[in-house]
Amino acid sequence: MEANNVVIKENLTFGEALIFLKKGEKLQRINWNGKGMFVYLVEGGNYKVQSRAIKKYADEHETVKYNPYMAIKNVDNTISTWVPSVNDCLAEDWQVVD
Repeated sequence: MEANNVVIKENLTFGEALIFLKKGEKLQRINWNGKGMFVYLVEGGNYKVQSRAIKKYADEHETVKYNPYMAIKNVDNTISTWVPSVNDCLAEDWQVVD
């Protein structure tokens, strides 16, 4: 955990953690090896087309509608989409960080 991340709530199940995720909080596993990693929910909405592959589906403003999805902030400060593993879903070491 980065020094500037303060733990708000800890030892949550994934189900409990999802409630906080839907409220816009950042989550991480206590036992993750990656320092500073956390997951968060990206709200759905209309976003400007960034890929030629999807351009033909854009509206008149060159945007497409995206559904909400989960993302992870990686150790190297990049962002990726994220899908929890079975271990993540069964874990009881989730925590909410500021």
